[in-house]
Amino acid sequence: MSKHSKTEAELDAIFQQRIEDEQKIEPKDWMPDTYRKNLIRQMSQHAHSEVIGTQPEGNWITRAPSLRRKAVLLAKVQDESGHGLYLYSATETLGVSRSELIAALQDGSAKYASIFNYPAQTWGDMGAIGWLVDGAAIVNQVSLQRTSYGPYARSMVRICKEESFHQRQGYQVMIELAQGSSKQKCLAQDSLNRFYWPALMMFGPHDSESAHSAKSMKWKIKRETNDYLRQKFIDQTVSQIEFLGLEHPDKNLKWNEERGHYDSSELDWDEFYAVINGNGHCNRQRIQHHIKAHEEGTWVREAMAAYKNKHIKAQHVA
Repeated sequence: MSKHSKTEAELDAIFQQRIEDEQKIEPKDWMPDTYRKNLIRQMSQHAHSEVIGTQPEGNWITRAPSLRRKAVLLAKVQDESGHGLYLYSATETLGVSRSELIAALQDGSAKYASIFNYPAQTWGDMGAIGWLVDGAAIVNQVSLQRTSYGPYARSMVRICKEESFHQRQGYQVMIELAQGSSKQKCLAQDSLNRFYWPALMMFGPHDSESAHSAKSMKWKIKRETNDYLRQKFIDQTVSQIEFLGLEHPDKNLKWNEERGHYDSSELDWDEFYAVINGNGHCNRQRIQHHIKAHEEGTWVREAMAAYKNKHIKAQHVA
């Protein structure tokens, strides 16, 4: 029986068996439409987050305290832009165009990580973002190197390597501030206090309330649950905060011997959903800036297309 004569149910069963056998799904392979749509949602959201995430840090490049810090931050922003490029390219293998993805971001129908709708107010925030935000991203993304969709998994290998440098860069900034003057230590504590809770929200809602987690786990798009990853991040961050000599923002944090994990305060989920739905501190600012930059770059994209067409025509003539 040929592939084309199989029923939808048979194809779905074969597909799921490939998932169970840890085979990578490639762009030309048959896949359920719901699997494709789920991937487009997750991968484009990831790409949007990388690109929008350059805004708060890019705003601090000219205000970094030294030439070395400017160079390091500039390299980090370039890395994040590259991550967006990898992920947009990988998403396009699913049959969706870059212009469609950008349009969905700009009209609000596509989401990005809620953390990037919080303002970066001080240089200490550059440390907190690198340490906490990129640290949370690493916890989430390491397992994505084993995600079931081949192009996504392969793009995550380089991204995770670069994110590990970003996390170390941010933590180094926090160490220098925490070990500096009393004013610098206060700056580090303030940044930790403001970015700790939004960083925990990056892992998404509780698994019981997530609209996509169950299917993503079944298809091994996601390998670990939101709550598991959040707990892992909470546990590993405790010793990092202790090393800095800063106070932990969660005053209810307590080691649970029976669970083998830290018990922590419940997050402000009203705040989380408000930010996700467009009512954070910087939602409108982030999208407006993206639209402005996109429109100002139109001539570059048109020039690139004209140059490419010119060479294609020249090859045909030859």
